[in-house]
Amino acid sequence: MGIDFISKIKNDHKDFDKGKLSDNVPSDPFDLFKEWYEHAFKSEQPEANALHLTTVNKEGKPSSRILYLKDITEEGFIFYTNYNSQKGREIAETGVVAGLLFWPGLERQIRIEGTCQKADPAISDAYFNSRPRGSKIGAWASHQSEELDSRQTLEERTVEYEAKFPNEVPRPEHWGGYLIKPERFEFWQGRASRLHDRICYKKDASQNWEVFRKNP
Repeated sequence: MGIDFISKIKNDHKDFDKGKLSDNVPSDPFDLFKEWYEHAFKSEQPEANALHLTTVNKEGKPSSRILYLKDITEEGFIFYTNYNSQKGREIAETGVVAGLLFWPGLERQIRIEGTCQKADPAISDAYFNSRPRGSKIGAWASHQSEELDSRQTLEERTVEYEAKFPNEVPRPEHWGGYLIKPERFEFWQGRASRLHDRICYKKDASQNWEVFRKNP
């Protein structure tokens, strides 16, 4: 008889015991973010920069996907994608996003909510030029999020762009970075008996960070 996975999940009552989050936190959420982010990498958490990004279209319907957080600036967080993709179109429509980083090995997650806009072209150029040649060609060949009649069509376009750019591959105008400018953070640390720590930051009317704790 096979394993009853539904019952196994329903009856999984493991506790959280890997850390705690005191009230003595930095006044700037970026400081705490960088501390946690660095720890995730140093402790070799799998896919430590995997970002679960949610966008919303003009009808208010959300869509989510996993991508990679590639940079942190004084203004916010940068990721890269095709501007004509579903996420790109929805960002153009509403300009708002939510992000989530989750490190199960640390029993930690960070939620981010804010606005999103295209990054400076110079930033996109610099990152694109650092990519492997195959990824550069792929940015040209893939009409991201559009229907594709067959894998062969994609492979044929790839061959076409390989021939078109035998040497240097320029960045397509339809591909580049986005900057997430956070307006709200939540730092979540798993605790025993599901009494988790949740420390939140949100910008007030003066664009200063207000810090508070939420019930688990």
